[in-house]
Formats: sequence, C-alpha cells, structure tokens
Amino acid sequence: MSKQQDPIFKQILGSQWDNLGKVIQNHYFLKPYSDDYICVKGEMDEIYHSTIAKLLIPFGLLFGAIVPYNKKNVPIDVHYNSSLENSNLYWDRVFKLTPTKNFHFKSHMEQQAGNEVIEYVRFGVGLKLLVTAEEDALIFRDNGYVWKIFGVNIPIPLNWIFGKAYIEERPLDDENFSMKMIIKHPLFGLLFRYSGKFTFEPI
Repeated sequence: MSKQQDPIFKQILGSQWDNLGKVIQNHYFLKPYSDDYICVKGEMDEIYHSTIAKLLIPFGLLFGAIVPYNKKNVPIDVHYNSSLENSNLYWDRVFKLTPTKNFHFKSHMEQQAGNEVIEYVRFGVGLKLLVTAEEDALIFRDNGYVWKIFGVNIPIPLNWIFGKAYIEERPLDDENFSMKMIIKHPLFGLLFRYSGKFTFEPI
C-alpha cells in the first residue's frame, strides 16, 4: 500500500501508528481523497463545565467550539468522513440531549508538519494539536490557537482565555473504547470536561 493510500492518521502518526490499539486503528481507517465514512455510537458519561466557564460559552457557541451543557448519560453518534477533494478528516458529533433535541459539534482536521494537526471550527478558528500514540491510546495535546485568514494561519493567544485542551481515545477491548476531553485554565483550573464510551461496529 502506498503512503497516499494509508489512513489519514497513519500518515500523521508515522511509525507510532503501530502503537495504537486495534479498535482505535479500525475506526480511523479513513483515507485521504476518498469518500470513506464511519459512525461510532456511544454514551457520554458526563458533559461538564464550571461556573467560570459559563462566561465563555457565548463565545464558544459563536465559533461552534463548545458543548454548552452540564449533563450525564447522553447518547452520542460521532460521524467521521473524509473527502474526495482533500486529505482532511471531518467530524459531526451528535449529542442526543433529549428524544427530540440534538446538539451538533462539527469540525474538520488538517495535517500540518510532522505529527501536528489543526482542528478548525467556524470562521477559520483552529486549535493546533500534537498527536501521539501512547500505551495503545490516541492522544491529542493542545499546541495553541490560530485564525486562518486568506489561507494563512495566524497565532492567537486564546489559551489565556479558554485554557489548554487534552483529548484521548483509549481502547477498552477490540470493539470498545473510551474518550475524554478536558480543558484546564492556568488560573481558573478545570473549565470543561467530557468523557464517554463508544462501540465500533465494522461496516
């Protein structure tokens, strides 16, 4: 298999790809310049934001980057797809808050040099993330924010407002994995947290 035919995340991780657990590799099978698609289903054990974080929610919602609820045991579908036109990976995370109310958190990820990616939300705002494979898990560590203007990524100091993010996907067995995201501020501590468990069912 040529490099271009390798999954997007295998290209990002390089030799570290082999350090991922089977279930993580399997649901990140999507290749660049393809119409690959997968949906994983699960439940968020917790969606949480602190009292201070409430002040940030209006700004987060403007950019489509915040899940603005405190809630437990929320069913969720996560749709992953690639595109025939580029090497990006697209997410649509559907939080099923009630039988009639869904909340969508959409983003897309673009590879940069080495193992760095940028996850973009609305208006070209992006979070740089360093991606590693550690003890079977896929780890994303915050490396600062950018604003993409006319194709140029301009660094912006949003970490001083929103804090720094840490995300992981960790295998539980060959068909199930856990996910957690935390955002901590250097002065105000934990601002946002969510965690859950998912099942991968091959197509």
